[in-house]
Amino acid sequence: MELTSPAFAHEATIPDRYTCDGSDISPPLQIDNIPTSTVSLALLVDDPDAPSGVWDHWVEFDIEPREIIPESARNLGTGGNNSWGRTGYGGPCPPSGIHRYFFTVYALDTELGLAQGATKGAVLDALEGHVLAEATLMGRYSR
Repeated sequence: MELTSPAFAHEATIPDRYTCDGSDISPPLQIDNIPTSTVSLALLVDDPDAPSGVWDHWVEFDIEPREIIPESARNLGTGGNNSWGRTGYGGPCPPSGIHRYFFTVYALDTELGLAQGATKGAVLDALEGHVLAEATLMGRYSR
């Protein structure tokens, strides 16, 4: 499986449009080679360079398998809580320096069935043993 974006290349700079300095909308994503037996997808976006530890920007799960996640995506599946304590995408907004943002998609052999607002930790625990494939796209951003 491969995860890419028409908005930025792997390890390249994320355009302002997808950050708190722009429109703060999610970038478009392309998922290729999803296993045919995939029942659902999970999507996690986090920043391991945040001063307080890993900052979760987007937690979505029980997404119907799809190759395209459009720009400014809403209602993909079930939204988990990000580090701001809300569901949905929250774009890069680092206090200083260059931060890395990891977009990771998981192809799963089941739906997780967790409640809306589940944490990234709960999603990671639930998907254990159900991952058919995973792919990561990393972008960078500084203010």
